[in-house]
Amino acid sequence: MQILDTLKNIFLTPRDTTFEGLSEEEILQINIKVVVIEFAENVENSSGEVLAALLHTQKNLNVSYFNEPFNKTFLNLEGRTFFDFIDKGQAILDNTKADVLIWGQRENDKIRLNFQTPMQYEKNNRSFLSLLDSLYLPAYLFSGEGSFPVSILNLIIGTIISSLNTPDKPSEIRQKYLLKKIILKLSSDNSAKNMGLEYMPYIMNFLALIYLSYCRHFDNEKEFKIVNNLLENAIKHQDLIKKPVHLGCIYNHFGQLHDTAIKVLTKNPAKHFKGAISNYQRAQKYLGKYVYPYDYGIISYKLSSLLYNYWRQKEDLQALRDSVFNLREAEKIFTYNLFPEFWADIEGELGQRLNILSTITNNNAIAELAIAAYKNRQKIITEKRDPFDWAGTQENIGNIYFRLGRDNDDKELLEESLECFHDALYIFENMELQDNAKRLTVSIAKTSDLLA
Repeated sequence: MQILDTLKNIFLTPRDTTFEGLSEEEILQINIKVVVIEFAENVENSSGEVLAALLHTQKNLNVSYFNEPFNKTFLNLEGRTFFDFIDKGQAILDNTKADVLIWGQRENDKIRLNFQTPMQYEKNNRSFLSLLDSLYLPAYLFSGEGSFPVSILNLIIGTIISSLNTPDKPSEIRQKYLLKKIILKLSSDNSAKNMGLEYMPYIMNFLALIYLSYCRHFDNEKEFKIVNNLLENAIKHQDLIKKPVHLGCIYNHFGQLHDTAIKVLTKNPAKHFKGAISNYQRAQKYLGKYVYPYDYGIISYKLSSLLYNYWRQKEDLQALRDSVFNLREAEKIFTYNLFPEFWADIEGELGQRLNILSTITNNNAIAELAIAAYKNRQKIITEKRDPFDWAGTQENIGNIYFRLGRDNDDKELLEESLECFHDALYIFENMELQDNAKRLTVSIAKTSDLLA
């Protein structure tokens, strides 16, 4: 099999890209710190060291080999040990300040590679790669005898680049520049022509990840089809996939593809909404919350946003209820103790959506839940730490108390409302935010009139 086979020069030819705002010198100032962990192998071999040496020769990569002994039984990807996998990797990332960890485990005559990054399970991570995404390769490639296929090495390098979080425009431009070079190499190389068909779904999945990372801002429907074709080629060979978790990863990427298309393609948005929702839900059947909770939770969070936006377009009340349900699922996983910032964002969104749901259904109990969620957010977003956001949340709480007090002729609730409005007004006036202060002044006057 050629690594790209019929896809070569058809699906992986990158578009012409300009890199406005950054000079070539600035673009080339890229130094990705990669740590290859000693592979888990039951043979006298050093596959990890072989890979580290190969990567060490590549520009823009600062590669080191981590061979401190520790128990690697958690690499089996089973649910009962998956937290150990994440935690050990995070500890190594913290100690080495690495951008990417590469894990390897031998499974009979194959080596399975997984990639871990510091932001992998954070809300603002922009990479499409999961720790569960697994690249299977023949073990003999790592024997050190003969040449390692250039196309496979480029596939691994492309994955490293794709795994990076790109929080700002300069980092996104640098990533795109490197990915373009890798894609051009992959589209013109057939050095892996002797690899067996059983590796096809994994290679296609990673090619899709690389191309999706490169063209995350689709210019046209053709680029969507490129990634879709790669993923379809992966799923077409699902009979070769032995573990359900790997199917879940592919369906997750189908969901990410449609999710991305919603934001950038104006043609047929309903199709992409449905495609994102259905594929994310299908992925969750393979990535269950009791086995792979972080992946399940991230998908739940994304589903919540999709369903909320779908409700805004279609006014489908069930979509709004499902949005709240998925936020609740994410809330159980990204907890106050482990993910305080993410949890605070979830609580803020829960407050907003529960408030809307309570207004539509005229349900006071749901309104109380909205208030509780907003107050939870204020455990992290405090008045001292972030006065503006705290005041905005306080105003939201005041608005709910005002509505409940007005509709139920409850003076106690109106007084609670008034107190919240005064708290928020104090912050806005001190920050000299005139529009916000004016809005609160009106709210205070309306509440005072009802109390008079």
